[in-house]
Amino acid sequence: MEQRNTLWFVLGVLAVWRMTHLLHLEHGPWGVIARMRAAAERLGFGDLVHCFFCLSLWIALPVAWWFASSWPGRLIAWLALSAGAILIEVRGLRPPSWPQQD
Repeated sequence: MEQRNTLWFVLGVLAVWRMTHLLHLEHGPWGVIARMRAAAERLGFGDLVHCFFCLSLWIALPVAWWFASSWPGRLIAWLALSAGAILIEVRGLRPPSWPQQD
């Protein structure tokens, strides 16, 4: 992968994580996102907005479609973008561990 494509892929992972995190946990300006999430729950999409892993797959789908031009490339990009967002959420947001003192 050339350097330019790598940069776009990293930016894509960050964008997928940001949108997924926004829709999954944040209230948004004036509580707009929280109201959208409540509406999704009323419409039966509560499991989707409460599961970061599931939501990241849906958010990554249009980004992967934009990134790749072939079906195999889109499938791989879709899973990789979602996995990158999940890694940021699970590993990147963990509070720093302090060294244990004896």
